[in-house]
Amino acid sequence: MAVLRAIKAVLFLVAAALVSDAAPLLRMPLGLDAFMPVPATNPLTPEKAELGRRLFRDPILSADRSISCASCHDPETSFTDDQPTAVGVYGRVGPRRVPKLLNRGYGRSFFWDGRIPILEEQVLQPVINSLEMDLELSEAVNRLAGDPSYPSEFRETFGREPNQEDLARALASYVRTILSGDSPYDRYLAGEADALDVTERMGLELFRGKGNCVTCHLGPNLTDERFHNTGVGYEDGRFEDDGRFLVSGRDTDRGAFKTPTLRNAAQTAPYMHDGSIATLEDVIDHYEKGGTPTPYLDREIRKLGLTDAEKAALAAFMRSLTGKVQEGLRP
Repeated sequence: MAVLRAIKAVLFLVAAALVSDAAPLLRMPLGLDAFMPVPATNPLTPEKAELGRRLFRDPILSADRSISCASCHDPETSFTDDQPTAVGVYGRVGPRRVPKLLNRGYGRSFFWDGRIPILEEQVLQPVINSLEMDLELSEAVNRLAGDPSYPSEFRETFGREPNQEDLARALASYVRTILSGDSPYDRYLAGEADALDVTERMGLELFRGKGNCVTCHLGPNLTDERFHNTGVGYEDGRFEDDGRFLVSGRDTDRGAFKTPTLRNAAQTAPYMHDGSIATLEDVIDHYEKGGTPTPYLDREIRKLGLTDAEKAALAAFMRSLTGKVQEGLRP
């Protein structure tokens, strides 16, 4: 497995060197990086994105035809859901929170543990996962081939019949169009002085300073795309989920998970990889007390000494990160 992962990593680096810019086709919201890379093997087109959008919403890709990608990544809730952990076909419950898909076109790795390096590979994993959609890819392709309309759509988009590679390309293309920006925070940074009120501006200063949030939540997408142990899920001397360790095999990665974007965080409770923290205020309390002591707690996690007023200001700022969610390409 280690050799296979190494080969995949090398192939990803080669592919990543051959990219094109998706931005000209995207309605890029205020605040996001103007350059979004896409693999040269899957240039973004309106036809692919639209086919991917339809597939994303179609329960044809689940074993019992009861759920679609959108069942868990709900457009109405910033492309996640309100459950602590994922619920798949036949009511099967997974171990981790559904990640939100906002701005994932900028992602460097995928899933909470970063086990997948490229979006075209990631989008098929929920289809085959027994706790999610539980459908063999061969059966997924057979279903698409036998559908009244999908064969013609695949031919128009890719010039051939439905197949696994083009299914992945279509879904990945659509996911790259799911964007959130133009929040009050973005407008404030762009020079609109009254986009944030006094309390929200105080929260921004805390976010950058005393709260130490910007150490991990930085850049246009407010994430470093790295893995950190924050003490969540540690009880009785063990982690309920070993997280990044299951991918890397390094003890120092036990209990470490990828930093999520904070965009639209106010709309995406509950929080953390296991959905164990109910509100933004509870998240702030967790960090204010220095997390939960573990053998590998991230060195940036420490008691913050925030006052009640400071915690309220930080929560207010977090709510200012709620932006406009959009999908699709320029007309």
